[in-house]
Amino acid sequence: MKIIETELVDCYIIEPDRFGDNRGYFSPYYIASNLKELGFKGVVQANRSKSSKGVLRGLHYQKNPKCQAKIVEVIKGSALDVVVDIREDSKTYGKWIKVLLTDTNNRQLYVPRGFAHGFLSLEDDTIFEYLIDNDYAPDLEGGIAYNDPDLGITWDEMFREYNIQKPLLSEKDLRRKSLAETNIHFKRSEL
Repeated sequence: MKIIETELVDCYIIEPDRFGDNRGYFSPYYIASNLKELGFKGVVQANRSKSSKGVLRGLHYQKNPKCQAKIVEVIKGSALDVVVDIREDSKTYGKWIKVLLTDTNNRQLYVPRGFAHGFLSLEDDTIFEYLIDNDYAPDLEGGIAYNDPDLGITWDEMFREYNIQKPLLSEKDLRRKSLAETNIHFKRSEL
């Protein structure tokens, strides 16, 4: 398993080993001891979503005491995964990255606690998988407006590059506020 640092503190691209031949491949895509070193506490829940091209999900987080870290990957199709560090005491607070995840590039993204997470589906029938280290708590879920101007995420460039005329968002995500308006206070030192 290869661990690749990103520009954001504590956020990593993971490339699991893949062994294959003319019959297909085998991949140990989750090794608890390797991921524990990154801060992942172990799988409590596993989720999948299916999305059409142009679906934008996010930017989501879950508040304490049920804050979540995630290991995400695409098992069918492709998506641009976008994460934002929203831990106030982190040197990369307010910064974001995007990572292309496809069913063929053998990449996962480790999203630590205290990050907002979202993705843009680039193909119809994209299946996205999440391994999560804490229970889902609907009363603690939160989110940030995907197009918060203070974050400066270059969504319009992504839409043009992948020929997406208008993103498809849930009603809830259409009503999200900016990071400054959320009153969320994650501390890296407390997660």
